[in-house]
Amino acid sequence: MFGPTLEAYITMSKQSGGSYKIRIYSRPDFKGQMMELCDDCESTHESFQCRSIQSCNVMEGYWTLYEHPGFLGRQYFMAPGEYRKFTEWGAACATIGSFRRIAEF
Repeated sequence: MFGPTLEAYITMSKQSGGSYKIRIYSRPDFKGQMMELCDDCESTHESFQCRSIQSCNVMEGYWTLYEHPGFLGRQYFMAPGEYRKFTEWGAACATIGSFRRIAEF
């Protein structure tokens, strides 16, 4: 039961180099205000002037999105890829308060 999950994490850890890049958007389908970041963000409201992230493009590295500022609340694991709307990363609403890079698994 735990084998495939553990193998997936080991594989991702090996693939995660040291580069991180994420683009967040205020509207679905990569529209609206866009911000590109390469570092952790403790408060999307202060940095992005928006409390909701409607779409996201994880270009490099692995990230965790958090429901509240300060890396609190529900967490969403983000592998590299395009997420056209918040439901594609498993969220029930678009409220994201912070996010950070995953350096180790």
